[in-house]
Amino acid sequence: MILEMKVPSPGESITEVEIATWLVEDGDYVEKDQAIAEVDSDKATLELPAEVSGIITLKAEEGDAVEVGAVVCLIDTSAEKPEGDAPAKEEKKEEAPAAEAPKATPEAKTYATGSASPAAKKILAEKGIEASAVSGSGKDGRVTKDDAINAVPSMGTPTGGSRTSTTSKMSMLRRKVAERLVEAKNTTAMLTTFNEVDMSPIFALRSEYKETFKSKHGVGLGFMSFFTLAVVRALKMYPAVNSMISGKEMLSFDFCDISIAVSGPKGLMVPVIRNAENLSFRGVEAEVKRLALRARDGQITVDEMTGGTFTITNGGVFGSMLSTPIINPPQSGILGMHNIVERPVAIDGKVEIRPIMYVALSYDHRIIDGKESVGFLVAVKEALENPTEILMENDIKKALEL
Repeated sequence: MILEMKVPSPGESITEVEIATWLVEDGDYVEKDQAIAEVDSDKATLELPAEVSGIITLKAEEGDAVEVGAVVCLIDTSAEKPEGDAPAKEEKKEEAPAAEAPKATPEAKTYATGSASPAAKKILAEKGIEASAVSGSGKDGRVTKDDAINAVPSMGTPTGGSRTSTTSKMSMLRRKVAERLVEAKNTTAMLTTFNEVDMSPIFALRSEYKETFKSKHGVGLGFMSFFTLAVVRALKMYPAVNSMISGKEMLSFDFCDISIAVSGPKGLMVPVIRNAENLSFRGVEAEVKRLALRARDGQITVDEMTGGTFTITNGGVFGSMLSTPIINPPQSGILGMHNIVERPVAIDGKVEIRPIMYVALSYDHRIIDGKESVGFLVAVKEALENPTEILMENDIKKALEL
């Protein structure tokens, strides 16, 4: 019996996928549920498992865009599994290298080769060209006036280095990310406001409690839990930032689904922490770790990256000092975290060295006013600089569940 394997729907609104990589070869015997291909959608890279066991015949090439429901391979279920290892393919014999063609004997040079006539020498001097760099057409290789007139100055210094280039096809995921970034720039009234955060209080808390926190909960006490909970608080204070435009209406949410931008093997992915307003420090850290591992291992699903109401991105892990993050449509706001650098700051009239992070909020000015955007970012700053009081209600052990 021949089974036609069709592309399953990886998620709502996705109509086609791209065959990124075949994990098997034409004619291989595959087991049921064995991963036979990786397919790219516009949201994620997913594995395609074999529906039955048998001999596979591929019907699509790597890089092909195929519609959901299209046949990509055939599996002959009546074929028996081959015993032992398949015979190794016969290696091609290396052909003997062709004999090198005899090198042409260079033309003999004379004292006149590369020398310039007085007129040519004047023209070359005006162009800043050495006579030896011009191929002369005159007798015995002499550089003539015409040679000098036609000579073009070198536009760069030859280094002898490689001058090759390569072309590779962009994945469907990367192409979709590019389209969404351009869409965000072209369809939103995007502005960015900035502030700075003194990270000393968070450093002190992590230094004192991170080992106890990790030993009890099995996850580290990172920065993302502080930022996520600070953002949740600010979103409740400024609900317009937790809204988006739907046609001619403004759609606001009473929950906080926080998208977190992470770097996966296929590019940027943005999984969502659902109902972050109900999570504790432990809950946020556990969910961040779970989603990051799934993104890294290519196991993230479309559903896990759909429906966020606000995004946090951390360019600081790559060393970014400051940036203007691009809104993740249809959301209306995105918070950019950056690297933490010791900087001199004025504290009570004295200069002190503090670990400072610059933060940026990009927002859609169509529904978020300047007052709300600045107030939101100030609220985030206040919570991060006073975490014990604002985020932990002055009960650190209870907040960290220690």
